[in-house]
Amino acid sequence: MPLACGPDCQLCLDKLCMQKVPIFADLARDDLETIARRILHRSIPRGAVIQAAGDRADAITIVNTGKVKASRYSEDGKEQIVSLFSEGDFFGEHGLFHDEAAPYQLEALTDVRLCQLFRTDFQDLLQAHPNIALQVLTALSKRLYALEKTLGSQSLDSRMQALLLEFAEKYGRRQSAGLLVRLPLSREGIASYLGVARETVSRKFSQLEQDGILRAIGHKSIQILDLDALRANSKF
Repeated sequence: MPLACGPDCQLCLDKLCMQKVPIFADLARDDLETIARRILHRSIPRGAVIQAAGDRADAITIVNTGKVKASRYSEDGKEQIVSLFSEGDFFGEHGLFHDEAAPYQLEALTDVRLCQLFRTDFQDLLQAHPNIALQVLTALSKRLYALEKTLGSQSLDSRMQALLLEFAEKYGRRQSAGLLVRLPLSREGIASYLGVARETVSRKFSQLEQDGILRAIGHKSIQILDLDALRANSKF
């Protein structure tokens, strides 16, 4: 059930979801507190469907903690992962300005904490802070560019390495031996994201290991040993 911010808002301001989101980065503390009073919170367990394709959405939803995947399904039930959202990311922007069905299903990859700002409140916010509209467009432009880079006309090698760079940026942790990255998707999930067979993804991981670019740590993590090589090979 969604929960309003309520009297404990001051406590949640210490980890305020909006402070994690680039589109709100320039707002003053007083403005953030005003918005916080309109925020609704949701806790979603791992594996739960947050929103089904075709649902009507009238709120922008911010990921406070956890990871969410967006997927489309073909008529035969085959999944195509189209985007991943983690801390500070947002979705549902299509419902902010007009009544439109959600274009994809959203599922919690982990336990998730979400913050929602509904259409009328967001439009009030835009009137008070027009610069936020520009920041929304900038964020959406970056998202579109990342999607094109991953799913565009590049070679599979470049697409795979671009996706691993995205994971490194979002989920990487520096260690003495390299960058440790806990993968948000399984090999099968990565294959769905790239639109290839799982076996193909496994071969690509093996090749990257042979080239000394990364080392697999089980099925859930990798250690990137040569980040510069990964960057160089992921370019158009």
